Amino acid sequence: MGTLHPLFRRIFVVTLGASLGCVSAPSVVAQEAQRTAHAPAPAALSLSEQIDALIGQPRFAGADWGISVISLDSGRTLYAHRADQLFQPASTSKLFTAAVTLGELGPDYRIPTRVLATSDIRNGRLNGPLVLYGMGDPTLGADASTAQWADQLATQLAAQGLRHVHGDLVADATYFASPAMGTGWEAIDLQSWFAVPATALSVRENQAEVTISPAASAGMAANVSIEPGDAIPSVISEVATSAAHSRADVNLYRAPGDGVLYAFGNVPAKSPAQTYKLAVPDPARFAGTLLMQALKRRGIQLDGKVVSVQWPRRDTLLEAQPRTLAEVLSPPVAEILERGLKRSQNLYLQNLLLLAGVKAQADAEQQNGNTGFITSERWGIRALQQMLERMGIAPGSSVIEEGSGLSRRNLATPNAMARLLAFLATQPYAATLRDALPLAGVDGTLQWRMRNTPAQNNLRAKTGSMSFVHCLAGYVTTDDGERLAFAIMLNNYNPPAGAPSATRDIDAIAVMLAGLRNRIAVPASTPSVATHPAN
Repeated sequence: MGTLHPLFRRIFVVTLGASLGCVSAPSVVAQEAQRTAHAPAPAALSLSEQIDALIGQPRFAGADWGISVISLDSGRTLYAHRADQLFQPASTSKLFTAAVTLGELGPDYRIPTRVLATSDIRNGRLNGPLVLYGMGDPTLGADASTAQWADQLATQLAAQGLRHVHGDLVADATYFASPAMGTGWEAIDLQSWFAVPATALSVRENQAEVTISPAASAGMAANVSIEPGDAIPSVISEVATSAAHSRADVNLYRAPGDGVLYAFGNVPAKSPAQTYKLAVPDPARFAGTLLMQALKRRGIQLDGKVVSVQWPRRDTLLEAQPRTLAEVLSPPVAEILERGLKRSQNLYLQNLLLLAGVKAQADAEQQNGNTGFITSERWGIRALQQMLERMGIAPGSSVIEEGSGLSRRNLATPNAMARLLAFLATQPYAATLRDALPLAGVDGTLQWRMRNTPAQNNLRAKTGSMSFVHCLAGYVTTDDGERLAFAIMLNNYNPPAGAPSATRDIDAIAVMLAGLRNRIAVPASTPSVATHPAN
């Protein structure tokens, strides 16, 4: 077990209590008016009083608030409210994934995607299958920097003289020994763009766009198009074109595990096209199709077909110890993490957890031999639990089941989240993590939040939200330069009509922290008013 950082040995609770002063009521008597003119002004509300006033409003009677604020400079706990109670963290749980990813893989690791073969190229011909072997890169084809991955692989193959493949193209996604969905993901989400399959062979973020546009006149079948065209191979559409100005009613459904997309309903004539983002049902097959097309562009003939292999099936070709013919590398893990945290991209973080799990399993088997079977996801969670134990965070204070935050089975206390952030701030990769977080008022999921406040261009934090769950956790520097780690969690809250959004309430607390001007506080046992009350 590692040595606990001094920061955690000296965290203690301090109450920033400051009493409200009293001012006499106005008097019509001149002498009283003169006396009260020189009376002391009311003391400013302390941080505790400000936050308590906000979260104590009657509209939160049925909700649960949990908050922890820790000074990175002194180790003091500046504010705590139900800080040891478990809450659903939503996507703020991505911070746990970031921690285990950096700890297991490091910020500089680059993920390979390889083309393998079990035989040699002879006279331009390969007898046997070509294997496209994914090793967890979630960025293939995601942007301009990785858009040409298939052509890069095909070019490398052509440079070795390959002209003819007498066999299939096997798209192998067995590097992860895990289901394609995270533990606790809800079946209803699995066709949506935010809950795409997390596979070892992913491409274009495993998303496709379905566009439905009306036909020329009412009564005709509507037009359905898919982009990219091969991403969803089977579509059955019963969407009709209805009368102009009628109500649109488009429904899309794909059963979990099924590759067929069903579309039904209607779109009004002369109405604009409607586009929907959906999950690709078989990302490995789609990736294989893209490589096959790239091979054709390079003049390489493929006799066979594209075949995808998913866990729990095993690719027996790998047992023959194939050699690598071509390879492309992902951006560094630090860059993947930044893309994932800024956008709260679920595929990126789930894949990073699985990669950390593969690494943890390999390390364990090297030390102990055969370790039995658990999924790559569970290996990643096991590595995370060991890391939290080394930090001194109690096992029961975080129950993380997967890497993205989609699962409602994830639980964490505000103290665990804040202490995690405090620990990460002491690590060699602290700047990497900090810079990967959304910056208030500037970028990522905080681009439009807390603008024109002391938090803008200052607070860096991970957002987290799902139905009735609203969270924010990260770092902020106060108005007088004190560095804080914080976790703000609001669960079981449905704002009543006319109330501010939950996001605005959480942001209001974050802005209070950014505007704080008090480094000196009085311990809870001291009854006197704080010398410098927090603003």
